[in-house]
Amino acid sequence: MRYLAFISLVFVWSCQQQSQRRELVLAHGLDVNHSVHKAMEYMAREVEKSSSGQLIIKIYPNQQLGSERETLELLQIGSIDLTKTSAAVMENFAPAIQVLSLPYLFRSEDHAYRVFTSEVGKELLLSGESYFLRGLSYYDAGMRNFYTKDRPVNHPDDIRGLKVRVQQSITAMEMVKAMGGSATPIAWGELYTALQQGVVDAAENNLPSFYLSHHYEVCQFLSINQHTAVPDILLISTHTWKRLSDQEKKWVQQAADASYAYQVGLWKETESQALEAVKKAGVRINYPDKQSFIDITAPMRDELKQDPLIGPYIDKIEAMAMDANTDLTH
Repeated sequence: MRYLAFISLVFVWSCQQQSQRRELVLAHGLDVNHSVHKAMEYMAREVEKSSSGQLIIKIYPNQQLGSERETLELLQIGSIDLTKTSAAVMENFAPAIQVLSLPYLFRSEDHAYRVFTSEVGKELLLSGESYFLRGLSYYDAGMRNFYTKDRPVNHPDDIRGLKVRVQQSITAMEMVKAMGGSATPIAWGELYTALQQGVVDAAENNLPSFYLSHHYEVCQFLSINQHTAVPDILLISTHTWKRLSDQEKKWVQQAADASYAYQVGLWKETESQALEAVKKAGVRINYPDKQSFIDITAPMRDELKQDPLIGPYIDKIEAMAMDANTDLTH
């Protein structure tokens, strides 16, 4: 009888422990081998460790719960708790974020990193709060380049007449339009087939994404023109954030910050590995002179400098370029 009573007490205690545990759902569209996914796994481990198992983050990768735009919308209504999105997609929800997608605004990877870890970067992370989207941290997404099916891109004129897949970003669309191309927003998960079937002739992205998506199987030309350094952003729904205790918020924010530092190291490794892998696969790689690309997109930067919301951010970001070590735009 005593044994049964003891078992009952253990069962009740176990149920109480389970009821005290909070589980957060994080959905994103990346492959599980991507450095950003690994960074989010690292964050989940840190949160579980810090909270002694009382706060759990469950991750759903590979667009299991929707595309980037769809997961952002789920975040806004509180149906999921966290997601990762490109800043290019985020600009549709928080207009100030548009500044991070401007071509050739960042003069080097070091310049971009300084901005993302600065007060300006933190201010931009929080600019989506009125849209129910709170930024926790950035993730390094490197420099973006064009890749094409039939010809290399050595000059903006080589984009003329091409259908180029872009993210759902006005800035990306305007960039391709400035070069005479036809910008075509297509969901990431649909792009391989779109390239294969000729729906688009080209796309643009960073090296690991080009490799992990297997787009190199369809596109045999990669042009390292480094037009943008659009970061990824880790977001939490403001509905979820408000429900968390002060201690839980601290656990999540500290883990997010730690995961960014962890991912930056991973990124450099995966970027070089991706470049070597696509070379071995027979992709023809060229390094065009960037000045013609800088010149043709200059009107975009000049126009947005006059914008009362975006202009001040451009000035602050450009001022930080003085401290950057390596100039990648020449």
